[in-house]
Amino acid sequence: MYSLHLQEFIEEFNLEIVSGKEFVDGKKITTPEINRPAIQLAGFYDHFDGERPQMIGLVEHSFLTKLEAKFRRETLKKLFSYKEIPCFILSRSLEPFPEMIEYANQSGIPVLVSKDTTTQLMGELLNWLKVRLAPRTTVHGVLVDIYGEGVLIMGESGIGKSETALELVKRGHRLVADDAVEIKRITHNNLTGSCPKLIRYFIEVRGIGIIDVKQMFGVQSVMDSASIDLVIKLEPWEKGKVYDRIGLNEEYIEILDTKIVCHTIPIRPGRNTAVICESAAVNRRQKKMGYNAAQVLNDRIMNNING
Repeated sequence: MYSLHLQEFIEEFNLEIVSGKEFVDGKKITTPEINRPAIQLAGFYDHFDGERPQMIGLVEHSFLTKLEAKFRRETLKKLFSYKEIPCFILSRSLEPFPEMIEYANQSGIPVLVSKDTTTQLMGELLNWLKVRLAPRTTVHGVLVDIYGEGVLIMGESGIGKSETALELVKRGHRLVADDAVEIKRITHNNLTGSCPKLIRYFIEVRGIGIIDVKQMFGVQSVMDSASIDLVIKLEPWEKGKVYDRIGLNEEYIEILDTKIVCHTIPIRPGRNTAVICESAAVNRRQKKMGYNAAQVLNDRIMNNING
């Protein structure tokens, strides 16, 4: 389970702490979801997730305003009894009720206020949290943006991944990560790769050493992150092994429960790996746009056979 400190959350969205500042340091957010406790204010707590930040918008605030003072106290007391709640957020600069501050202090839950509208704030919070708390993993490889396609190059150590990346950068493409690629699953079918800050923009080339791509080739040669659209696995050429020569049937690799198209490229002297990666990226882009060269050729052959 991934988490982030509440203080970072507050600073990112410029939230005002109106109560419970002393509780902020010990609070963490562990879920990329926000809850608006509308039905809970009516007393229904089945399936209530107390680990989510709770947002009070104009609708909820207006409902509480119209309640009798005694019933409002009981309602808020029940809501604030869930001490695992990381924070309460009031949008539109709404004024928190005195009893809300009282129960928040008793439960150790910070109360925050934002100037933004509820819908705008909700959308921004969810998008940010999905990225920060997304499932992730780290793989050994190189990630390069080729013609807008994020290509993850994998293979055993010494196969030529970094040299291929360096040649691609020289040809005008952009390096995202070398050696270690941090991958996050932002949505069910969207993987994003980046590089650890410690080694960002560096490439290790055996026989030369460390190269700073950003300093050597300019800022246009690097990217901080890119989606992963294609995986290319480099492996030594094995005599007698059957390799795909047509490409009608696509192979996939699974990363974080997400299937990504994968091409296995055999390496032998004389093969220009960088050009092959370029061609694979363009071919993948063509397929996304509805053109499949292998299928077109197959259709021509079948039409010729059928006369």
